[in-house]
Amino acid sequence: MTGSPLQRPPPARQPVPVRSILACIGLVLATVAALYVILEIRQVLTWMMVAAFFSVALAPVVGWVQVRAFGQRRALATLLVFVLVLLGLSGIVAVFVVPLVSQGRDLAGQLPGLLEQARQGHGPVGELLQRTHALEYVQNNQDRIRAFATGLTSPAAGVLRSIATGIAGTVTIFVLAYLMVLEGPKVVDGALNLFEPHTATRIRRVAADCARSVTGYLSGNLVISVICGLLTYLVLKIMGVPFAALIAMFVAIVDLIPLVGATLGAVVAGGVAFIHSLPAGIVVVVFFVVYQQLENHLLQPVIYARTVQLNPLTVIIAILVGVELAGILGALLAIPFASMIQVLARDLWDHRRGRPKDEPTIGEDRRPVNSAPALAMTTPSGRDQPDGDREGP
Repeated sequence: MTGSPLQRPPPARQPVPVRSILACIGLVLATVAALYVILEIRQVLTWMMVAAFFSVALAPVVGWVQVRAFGQRRALATLLVFVLVLLGLSGIVAVFVVPLVSQGRDLAGQLPGLLEQARQGHGPVGELLQRTHALEYVQNNQDRIRAFATGLTSPAAGVLRSIATGIAGTVTIFVLAYLMVLEGPKVVDGALNLFEPHTATRIRRVAADCARSVTGYLSGNLVISVICGLLTYLVLKIMGVPFAALIAMFVAIVDLIPLVGATLGAVVAGGVAFIHSLPAGIVVVVFFVVYQQLENHLLQPVIYARTVQLNPLTVIIAILVGVELAGILGALLAIPFASMIQVLARDLWDHRRGRPKDEPTIGEDRRPVNSAPALAMTTPSGRDQPDGDREGP
């Protein structure tokens, strides 16, 4: 049979998905705009994050005061707790600032004599410079050093701007934390009302575990830093090291940084002690070696054991990632963030994989087993079925 082969009709033209294309373009533009806004307000977001951590740490205290003293008047309880916190912080600052100002005045008075002794190679600083040949380098490069010192005057405006920003940030964080603690229960209850009761209960339980981790970390880290600062001050004062309060305050602040904070403080304190005298330097170094062992094996396990349950490898990785993302602030917040991620991951695992029902049910309407007829527990052949495969009568 001859003839031309059957010709297929041309395929119908598909319409151009204009709406889908526009939706994709709009989504991309919205994402770019959101990232731009986040980059522009990153300082405010940082303040909000820090305020949220402090509010989580103070919320249990406010709740306890409210139940014990004020009943339903949460505003009064919040105000009282924040006033007490402000007074406590002011007292701590005063304890450190008073000797700091007096020692700073002494340093300003002794500075010309110390510089003259150092230039002549006398005194502890001069002897150190003489041994390290630093004095000879300074004398041979005076013009270069003078030019470098002249260039340091230009960032002075930046330093003042940073100080002003830090003061504004502290006030903002304090106000935000106060409002978060005051209005937090209303916001949480309103958000949870959008979910089913069992989902809201689960979210509340996970949030309570995260809050417990944050509270335990912040309070424990603060206690450890205060202990480190006080012990450092006692050792430096006993050994006669000058500016003991200033050094102890620096050690207490850097000890807030997990793992490496005490080491940084030990380097500064040990260096100043060695400049003062060789015996003082040896004693300070021995003290920090012993103290770090006590902190790592006694203080931290006792304080963190029931709040932040993280293994050392997770802690190190969290700190490295936090430092890379947010510097010192990231290092301070890395451990509570890692603990919160661990709580969320554990809840997802338990919810998806492993835990049985609180009460076994059968049938599509999920009736409790105890309320079902006995025949519903078996198949037509008389064999039991798992809970998930049982059907109602």
